[in-house]
Amino acid sequence: MKIVDKGSGAPLVLVPPLQGRWEYMSGTVDALAGSFRVITFSLCGERGSGLRFDRARGLANFESQVVQALDDRGIDRAVICGVSFGGIVALRVAAAHPQRTAALVLASTPGPRFRLRPRHLMYARMPWLFGPLFLVEVPRRFRPEFAAAMPDPRARRRFARMQLRNLLRAPVSLRRMAERARLLDGIDVDELCARITAPTLVVTGERHLDFVVPVEGSIDYARRIAGAQAVVLERTGHHGTITRPQAFARLVRTFADGDRHAAA
Repeated sequence: MKIVDKGSGAPLVLVPPLQGRWEYMSGTVDALAGSFRVITFSLCGERGSGLRFDRARGLANFESQVVQALDDRGIDRAVICGVSFGGIVALRVAAAHPQRTAALVLASTPGPRFRLRPRHLMYARMPWLFGPLFLVEVPRRFRPEFAAAMPDPRARRRFARMQLRNLLRAPVSLRRMAERARLLDGIDVDELCARITAPTLVVTGERHLDFVVPVEGSIDYARRIAGAQAVVLERTGHHGTITRPQAFARLVRTFADGDRHAAA
């Protein structure tokens, strides 16, 4: 298994979103590494992960991957931080392995009983046919969010160039993305939420800027997980972890510092 290990301090496992490659979150890793020892990886099944995906195990593949990363680095407990699809993985880890979970961070996570939109379900069922159409949609759908997060056009151009470089060195697989998306459709996480004992932070963007998952659904985790906190990462939508990584890292650091003080 190929693992990225960066920074120092309390350990934090960062679970990537649906596209599956950690490289697209390199800025987030750097920002978090200012306060944490960040452990991350590409999701199993990706060429950069070193691990195969077993279809029969579904989401359990990724849960095991988090535990394997902790074991590989000799870490007993860590903050488990999942972004979007990765939030569902983080939730499963926190529910099944409370002794390994110092805290849980869910960022823009699809809400309980999340359903794919009919159009996206069609894309997920036939990615080889509709994948190009999905890619054409992306700039139009995300333009308002990127403009809000990065008002300076020069910053947006730098961000676009960085993502293009990531695309060239870590190309995404529409087939694997579709496979992961199908695992989320209609997922029931009520039992998982009831089993969470770790301090939990739920991070969302602003309602009018998230064009991927309903923010209300994401916030629902704060109501279902005992003692959970909810916070909005302003001027962002679904992609605030990568468009405003320093602001996201500050939220996580403040949450973790507050939890340590409460425990003392």
